Amino acid sequence: MTPEDTSPENKSSEDINQENKSSENYSENEISESSERQANPGLEAARSESTGSEATRSDKANLETTGSETTGSETAGLETAGLETAGLEVPGSETNIRSEKTSGLEAARPEAGNSGSEIPGSVPESEKPGSESFNMNSNASSPQVPPKKKHNHRSYIAVLLGLIAVIGLSMVAIYYGFGFGGDLGASEKVAVIYVQGTMLTGNVPSGLGYATSEEISENIREAVKDENVKAIVLRINSGGGSPSAAQEIIEEIKRAQKAGVPVVISMGDTAASAAYYISAPADYIIANPSTSTGSIGVIWTFQNLSAYYDDEGVEYYIAKSGEMKDMGGSWRGLTDEEKEYADKVILENYEEFVSQVAEGRNMSRSEVKELADGRIYTGLTAKKLGLVDGLGNLYDAIDKAAELGGIQGEPKVVYMNQISLSKLLLGSEASNPEDVSAVKRGIVSYFEDSPYGQILA
Repeated sequence: MTPEDTSPENKSSEDINQENKSSENYSENEISESSERQANPGLEAARSESTGSEATRSDKANLETTGSETTGSETAGLETAGLETAGLEVPGSETNIRSEKTSGLEAARPEAGNSGSEIPGSVPESEKPGSESFNMNSNASSPQVPPKKKHNHRSYIAVLLGLIAVIGLSMVAIYYGFGFGGDLGASEKVAVIYVQGTMLTGNVPSGLGYATSEEISENIREAVKDENVKAIVLRINSGGGSPSAAQEIIEEIKRAQKAGVPVVISMGDTAASAAYYISAPADYIIANPSTSTGSIGVIWTFQNLSAYYDDEGVEYYIAKSGEMKDMGGSWRGLTDEEKEYADKVILENYEEFVSQVAEGRNMSRSEVKELADGRIYTGLTAKKLGLVDGLGNLYDAIDKAAELGGIQGEPKVVYMNQISLSKLLLGSEASNPEDVSAVKRGIVSYFEDSPYGQILA
C-alpha cells in the first residue's frame, strides 16, 4: 500500500467509520491499561520490557522478510501509515517524523483538522511500546564509556618545586652551618676570627691545636673585602709560637686598619708571647681578669744529648761546610762562639717585639723593656700596666668593635673560622686519638722537630 492509497481523499465512508471504531477501542484499552499501571507499577515495568522485546523481535522479522535496508523515506512512509490507521494526522515533514522516532524523547502531537486541538484517544509517542523498545535498544547498542580522569599537572609541579626548595635550603644550611660560608645577610657586621693554638706558618687544618698565619691572614682579608663588615674581633687562646707567624698576622691587621676596619682583641685563657705580639697593634684589647698574658720576649732552645749517645754507644760523623752548620744538633753542645751568636739572634727578634709593643701601646721602648723580661701578667695586672685596655669577655669585645665600627644597635656577628664538625672530620682521615696525634705530628714536624731548635716568642 502506497501513501497515496491511504490519503483521506481515497478513503470511503466505511473505512473512516472502521478507523473511528478502532480509535475508540484503542482509547478504551489505554484507559484500562493506565488504571492497571497506577495500581501495579511493577506489572507495568514487566509488561513494558515484554512489549519492547516483542517489538524488537517484530522489527527484526520484518527486516529479514524484506531482505533489504529500509531507507529514510520508506521509514517515514511506514510511520505515517501506522498513525493514519489509528485515525491520527501526522504533523510536519517526513524528516521531522524520523527525528522524533529516533530521539524517543518528544511525544507525537497529532492535530485534528485545522483547529490544532488534540484528537481524543491519541497516545503520546513516548508511551508507545515501540518507543520504549527503541530506547532500550539504543542504550544497549551505545554503552557509555566512563570519562578519563584528568591528571592535575599543577599539583605535580607544586610538589617538585617544594622538593627543590627543601633541598636548596638544606644545602644552604649545611654549607653555612658547617662553617664553609661564614654567615648570610647584608646588614652591618662584626667578623670574629679565632686564633687558637700554637701559632706558626704553614698549611695546617684548623681544629688540630695550631693557628696558622695563612688561615688567619686569609680570614682577615676576606672580612675586609666584605663591605658590610665594619669591625674585626680576634679571639685569642694561644701561648705563642713563631715570631714569623706573628709578623705575618700583624701585617694583615695593619692593612685592615688602613682600610678603615678597626681590630679588637678578645683574650681568653691565654694570650702570651707571640699571641700578645699580634695583640699590641690592635685598636683595643680586652682581657679577662685571670687571663695569662704578657711574656714579652723570645726564646731559643737547644738540647745536648751527647752524654746519652756516649752511654748508648751511638756515634755521629758530621760533614759540614762551616763551623756553625751543625749548630743546635743534639749530638753535641754549643761552642762559646755559637752561644754568643744565638744570643744575638734572640736579641734581634726581641727588639722587633719590643718595637711592636711600644708602637701599638703608645709606650716608649724603655717602658716596654721594663715589663718585657718574659714574665706572665694576669689580665687585671696587665690593665694596670697599660698592656690591655679593658676587662671583659668576647661579647664585650664585639660590642666595642661595633662601637668603633660605627654600627648602631645590635651588630650582626660573623664567625669566620669557627671550628665545626665538618672541619674536624675533613681535617684528618684518622678515626682514633693515636692516629690523630700522629697526623698532627707529621703536619708540624718541620717546626717541632727542627734540627735547629725552636725560636719562640
